[in-house]
Amino acid sequence: MSEEVADYVLKRMVWAVVLFFILTFVTFVIFYVIPHSQGAVIGRSIGQQDFRNQVNTSGSLVAQYWSFISNALQGNFGRSISNGRTVTSIIRNAAPVTMALVFGGAIFWMLIAIPVGVISALHPRTLFDRAGMIFVFIGISVHPVWLGLMFSYWFGYRLGWFPQSGYCDAINPITRCGGPGPWAYHMILPWTTVALLFGAFYARMIRANVKENLHEDWVRTARAKGASEWTVVRAHVLRVALLPVMAALALDIGGLALGVLGVSLFVETAFGLPGLGRTATTALQRNDLPVIVGIVVFVTAVIVVMNLIADILFAVLDPRVKLQTAKA
Repeated sequence: MSEEVADYVLKRMVWAVVLFFILTFVTFVIFYVIPHSQGAVIGRSIGQQDFRNQVNTSGSLVAQYWSFISNALQGNFGRSISNGRTVTSIIRNAAPVTMALVFGGAIFWMLIAIPVGVISALHPRTLFDRAGMIFVFIGISVHPVWLGLMFSYWFGYRLGWFPQSGYCDAINPITRCGGPGPWAYHMILPWTTVALLFGAFYARMIRANVKENLHEDWVRTARAKGASEWTVVRAHVLRVALLPVMAALALDIGGLALGVLGVSLFVETAFGLPGLGRTATTALQRNDLPVIVGIVVFVTAVIVVMNLIADILFAVLDPRVKLQTAKA
């Protein structure tokens, strides 16, 4: 790794740490300081004594935040009000479900988006291109709950090809449902739902990037040297066109609670998956503040890390990105 790349990575890591503390401080103020000062949510949900057990209320605001973030960094978010379980154990059980949904859906939607986007860009205004754009419009417009329920009804209830709902643990089998095979079998419909929703967006992005790069100077130079069309597309066009796609993919995967959790929340509800989205909804309905705060902090950390990965990948893979050194 060159000196300027190492310097760039170091700066991004420092900024990621600063961003994490800023976001968690805002979270602390929203969930603890404001309701506590107004005597609203805290008094009704966890009570003053439970609040003092989770956050040191003595001292300044900075001291209270430091007490909160110290416990959070140690994985101590207290216990759930509704069932008494530790928040850490609740997140530990729910996070793999959402991560499996997001990562599996990402693989599915990239398998759809890359061929659809590339072929549409190479053959514009053809029947395939028009059909691909119709798929894009449908995927962008349709609601996740409606699409999930339609899949569950047709492929689960009417045809009986896949389970309508439920979740099987791939590592720790419970009762008669468990193991990698049943786990993947139960996740096919949720993965397909997520893939169609995001595959439409990524197909449009790939189509636009490929069409733009097809007319660049280096592409014409490669053709002038006698390279085949497939070599030009694979080695020159896709290498550049997929860079912003990879950055967006890292951000969407990291957006377990912002960009993707909105979709995963609906998909988990439609298929009865015990993921972070469904857990957060249940906690909101029960006014379970420790669980809500724990999920928000966990998701904040994931988003910051994935933003850092996206920045590093984009800088390392794209030679056009000019890294600023410390001397500059």
